[in-house]
Amino acid sequence: MSAYRSTRPTGTGRRSGRAGWLVVAIIVATVGAYLFLAPSEKQQENSRPERAELPPATVPVRPQPPKTPQPVPVETPSHQGAVSAPEPSAPAAPGAARDGAASLAIIIDDMGSSLQEARALKDIGLPVTFAIIPGLRQSREVARFAAESGIETMLHIPMQSKGWPARRLEANGLLVEMGDGEVRRQIDGYLALVPGAVGANNHMGSEYTEHEDRMRVVLESLKQHDMFFVDSVTSPATVGINTARSLGVRSGRRNVFLDNEQDDAYIRGQLGQAVRYARKHGAAIAICHPHPVTLATLAEELPKLGKQGVRLVFASKLVQ
Repeated sequence: MSAYRSTRPTGTGRRSGRAGWLVVAIIVATVGAYLFLAPSEKQQENSRPERAELPPATVPVRPQPPKTPQPVPVETPSHQGAVSAPEPSAPAAPGAARDGAASLAIIIDDMGSSLQEARALKDIGLPVTFAIIPGLRQSREVARFAAESGIETMLHIPMQSKGWPARRLEANGLLVEMGDGEVRRQIDGYLALVPGAVGANNHMGSEYTEHEDRMRVVLESLKQHDMFFVDSVTSPATVGINTARSLGVRSGRRNVFLDNEQDDAYIRGQLGQAVRYARKHGAAIAICHPHPVTLATLAEELPKLGKQGVRLVFASKLVQ
C-alpha cells in the first residue's frame, strides 16, 4: 500500500508565497502612488512659468529741427500747409519810404464772393490790395468795384495743394499734371474774369509751387501781361519767388499771415508782428482773409499804424 502524500504547502512554501504577494503589493502600491502624485503632461505644461514679455522694439526717433520763433499757422482752406516765413537774409521788399516810415502792404485773399466785404474794406479808407479768386460768384463785380474805388487788385490763382483731391480745389485751379498750353489758357481766362488785375499770388498751392517747371509757365504768362507775383509761401519748399526773379518778374513774398486763427487778439498780435518786421526791414507784406472778425479788427487797428511809424501801401509798391 503506497504512503499518503499531503498536497498542502509546507511551512516553507507558505512563507515563500506570502513573500511573493508582499512584493507584488509593494510594486502595485508604488505604481499607484506615482500615478496619483505625478502631474499629468497637461498639468506640467500648465505649470511652466510664463515667459516675461519683452519690451517693444525701440524705433529710433529722428531729431526734430529746432522750433522757429514764429508760430506755425494751422492749415486753412485758403493756405493748406501754410508755414511761417523765416526772415530772409535781405529785406523781402524795397526799403523805407522817403519820410522814414516803414511800408506795409496788406493783401486780402479770397475776394470775389461778396460785394459787402469789398465795401467794408473800402470804408477803412486806407490802401489794401484785393486778391480775387477768378470764377467766384461776384469776382467781376468785386473787380469792377475795386477799379471804381481806386483799390488795387490781383489774381488769387488757385493751385494744387498737397491735400488735393481730398481737399477741394476750384474747378479752374492749376494742377501739376496740366500741360503748358492749358496753363497759359487758364491764366488768360483768369484775366478775363478779373480785368484790371496788376499782379498775382497763389491760392493754396503747397504742391504746385514746389515744381519749378510748372511755376515757370505761370510766371512767364504773368510777365507777358506785365504783372508782378507775390509768393504766399504755403510751402517751405516753394520755388515761386526764386523762379520769378530768375525770369525777371517783379516779385515779393508774404512775411506774415494775420488770421490763421479767427480771433481778435490773435489777429492783433500778428499785425503787431507785421509792424515789427516792417520797421526792422523797411517793408513787409501781410496776407489775411475777409472773415468778419478780420474786417472788424483791421477797421480798428489800421488807422493807428501811422503813429507807429508804418505806412500802408499797395502790394505793387513792395515788389522788385
